[in-house]
Amino acid sequence: MYESLLRPLLFSLDAEKAHHVGMAGLKAMPVAMAKAWRNNAHADRPSLAMTVAGLHFPNPVGLAAGLDKNAEALTGLFGLGFGFVEVGTVTPKAQPGNPAPRMFRIPEHTALINRLGFNNEGTAEMKHRLERLAWRPCPVGVNIGKNKDTPNERAVEDYVACAETVGPLGDYVVVNLSSPNTPGLRALQEPEALAAILTAVRQTVPTKPLFLKVAPDLGDEAVDAVVDVARSTGITGLICTNTTITRPFEHPLAKEAGGLSGRPVFERSTEVLRRAFKRSAGKLPLIGVGGVFDGDDAFAKISAGASLVQIYTGFIYGGPGLPRRILDRLDEKVQALKLGSLANAIGRDVS
Repeated sequence: MYESLLRPLLFSLDAEKAHHVGMAGLKAMPVAMAKAWRNNAHADRPSLAMTVAGLHFPNPVGLAAGLDKNAEALTGLFGLGFGFVEVGTVTPKAQPGNPAPRMFRIPEHTALINRLGFNNEGTAEMKHRLERLAWRPCPVGVNIGKNKDTPNERAVEDYVACAETVGPLGDYVVVNLSSPNTPGLRALQEPEALAAILTAVRQTVPTKPLFLKVAPDLGDEAVDAVVDVARSTGITGLICTNTTITRPFEHPLAKEAGGLSGRPVFERSTEVLRRAFKRSAGKLPLIGVGGVFDGDDAFAKISAGASLVQIYTGFIYGGPGLPRRILDRLDEKVQALKLGSLANAIGRDVS
């Protein structure tokens, strides 16, 4: 129904307008309906469940940050069967983000380009919504960033402020230094600046699992350096990866500034994931994201070292039934390979 009816309708709209329409539907879903939908999606699957950083994930398929920036639609998203949902990126103060148009679909390549620029309502609003959340069947991650007008030399203050306000309400916290849409942000992935921010946030939320989201555009040596800093600062793990600034194809929209997501980023994001798993000798929990459109994509991420996977662009193209379809395929893989548990597939292709 989604691909034959709803997607053509949504894709007839501007990408950002379609996003708002979809979010409105998710926000309107009552808890009773969401519980029924979640049960129908068979979200709780013992053979696919993961325990990461002491948290129980009923299944490994999560929603990446960027869709629900303000924690407005969690009940509806839970209903679709996700094993976890990440909200944000949130900044200390509300900000409008970059001028529109700032989202572009490229169906020929099953991709998106966005330059939203951390548009969000700020930590106070997110805190209020998370405090009122009546139903929480799976972990919720909080993805934090800095305001556009905060200079890099004061970035640590923004990350600490976010962690203080919303960190206690998330099941885990993610430091986002890898968006290409906030000027200068990626410079904070350099080891010295990175260590300072991670150390400060770790001290602010000492008992919460803490992840760092990295860019796919890092070279191999830079990935190694990030892994080393992550381990030395005592954070929990990495999310591999954010969107890319590269354009591996020609298209009229390829010249648009912003981060590219979808199928074209799958290969490189998986390479970064594999490199991080190998560098950490499998001791650093990893979340794989980038170009996941089906269960085989998800299984490839897990085989490359991911304990969990996230979707975003795949969800836009695949619709609300995608989480269940991915879970069904992962179940099939576990049975066909006689793994017993999906956890036994983590890093199986890394030598």
